[in-house]
Amino acid sequence: MTNNDVLRRIRYIFDIDDSEMIAIFALADYQVTRELISDWLKKDDDPAFRECSDTKLALFLNGFINHKRGKKEGPQPEPEKRLTNNIIFMKLKIALNLKAEDVLDLMYLADFAMSKPELSAFFRRPGHKHYRVCQDQMLRNFLKGMQLRYRPVLEENIE
Repeated sequence: MTNNDVLRRIRYIFDIDDSEMIAIFALADYQVTRELISDWLKKDDDPAFRECSDTKLALFLNGFINHKRGKKEGPQPEPEKRLTNNIIFMKLKIALNLKAEDVLDLMYLADFAMSKPELSAFFRRPGHKHYRVCQDQMLRNFLKGMQLRYRPVLEENIE
């Protein structure tokens, strides 16, 4: 998944408008313009499309944690220069204050069953013998589960 895809999906799931996006970046002590956000959210084939770097997505996720859980006193954490799906997964888990059971429930909503040890392998340090790389499909299923939980489809809209 690209950083732009992750940004688009989080924005959709939580119905975040441009002003709120700017505020979330500000919570991570980073100023961003409405035009830049708009360019990040455009489709990949749009001429005005701009790629969202790992650092910018890390700043957004740090701001999202502050937005959901409250900003801690003192200096903000440095954004990662290189993001992996494991880091994105962990930051979303932290922002939403999810326990392992909550994550497993979200995965179940997306019709993806997994065990607690399989899940914990994603949150281990790289180099640990049980560490497992989070593939795009796993992150997609997590985001799909989040969408089903936090932005359910209204029954009356289904024909």
